[in-house]
Amino acid sequence: MNSDNTIEKMTFEEAMNELEELVDSLDKGEISLDEAIAAYDRGSLLKHHCQKKLDAAKMKVETINVSENSDLLSQNLTVTDPD
Repeated sequence: MNSDNTIEKMTFEEAMNELEELVDSLDKGEISLDEAIAAYDRGSLLKHHCQKKLDAAKMKVETINVSENSDLLSQNLTVTDPD
């Protein structure tokens, strides 16, 4: 397992894979209580990291959409002469 200070360096996919492994080990129930608590704590950190990555991606997509929509709007707007 990676140490907590390296979670921030993980990609979304790496964090999700580790989170899935932790969930599988908890589901199987083949680990001690102390290991389960540590896995839960680690999983919480990984979930938070993944959520931050998803939020950042969502903001980028929204920014792109707003930019594209404003470009389309400005292209479609024409000034007409009222005379």
